[in-house]
Amino acid sequence: MSKPAAPSFIPVPTGSRRGLLRPLLTAGALFLLGLAFAHLGQEVGGGGAYGFDQALLLRAQALRAAHPGLSEMMRDITALGSTAVLVLISCLTVVYLVLSGHRGRAGLLALSAIGGTGLLYFFKSLFARARPDAAFADAVVGGWSFPSGHTSMSAIVFLTLGSLLAAMRVRPRERIFILATAVLLTLLVGISRVMLGAHWASDALGGWAFGAAWALLCLMLARLLQRWRLAE
Repeated sequence: MSKPAAPSFIPVPTGSRRGLLRPLLTAGALFLLGLAFAHLGQEVGGGGAYGFDQALLLRAQALRAAHPGLSEMMRDITALGSTAVLVLISCLTVVYLVLSGHRGRAGLLALSAIGGTGLLYFFKSLFARARPDAAFADAVVGGWSFPSGHTSMSAIVFLTLGSLLAAMRVRPRERIFILATAVLLTLLVGISRVMLGAHWASDALGGWAFGAAWALLCLMLARLLQRWRLAE
């Protein structure tokens, strides 16, 4: 009497494994960014970040004093994250995407920017953190400090835009370059805010975490909606 054959192992296609791995990695990154923002908010609210922030604030002031041209360079960089520049970039990109037939991408960018702005003002009002003293700052501005508005909105706009543009390219090196450029611009804007004394260092860290998390969430939701439409 012959024994029943053992069930053979059926390998999961590589494409399927990648399809399962990408959402898991995205969800994991989103969770870590949210956790980082929550931890920073707790430290800021409890005063635990003061020593770290004060040390970097004094260091930035010393660097500006030692290198007079540094302040002008940082002001040029920080302008990339200003409301006027980001609104202009977002509006022109949305119009271009609509004209080129990518209305879904245009809507995603608009939703990301508008929704992110609303959340940013909510968090600023929630934490109500005062900005660094004017005596230590090269750029004195009003409003609450945490999270940094320039840093948050730069992360939202540049990372969302970079992801959309990268998805439209085929060559991996082109995609990497576009995404790396978006990340670099986001980092430079946040650093410039700290170097000018307009924000505490933890404000920039919070802005990076919040902005990246919101951009990632919008991209993830857009991908899910696209899959549901294809399934229907």
